[in-house]
Amino acid sequence: MRPSLRDEQGSAALEFIVGGLVLLVPVVYLVVALGMIQQQALGVESGARHVARAISTATDAAEADRRARSVLESITREYGIDASRLALNIDCGQSVGGCPRAGATIVVTIQSEVALPLVPPVLDLDRVAVVPVEGVAVQKMSRVWGGP
Repeated sequence: MRPSLRDEQGSAALEFIVGGLVLLVPVVYLVVALGMIQQQALGVESGARHVARAISTATDAAEADRRARSVLESITREYGIDASRLALNIDCGQSVGGCPRAGATIVVTIQSEVALPLVPPVLDLDRVAVVPVEGVAVQKMSRVWGGP
């Protein structure tokens, strides 16, 4: 005996709901996770650029340090970056003397980690499920900079 079309009545709605949920939930999670990663990537990039500018426009090393710390605090608040996962590195390359110094080219690198949303702390999965982000900026110091 041939099955009729009447036997299939009503199951399309259920299939559509289940199929929609199976496809929609991962897409929403991906959008949220990528949004968080992009937000913090923009934050560290902006932070590196502003720290480099703040150091190069300071009058001396003490003011440069104070300005750099102020910019980092502002960036962590503005972009929601976890300060405990933030690493700042200031390098003057092959220059002889203190860093920063007059005429040197400084390279500011800020690194952070973005924790993926909804990852449980079971078996330290929340520590493993992170995405590293990094921002780098290069700035030339003035030859008449105040010095260390």
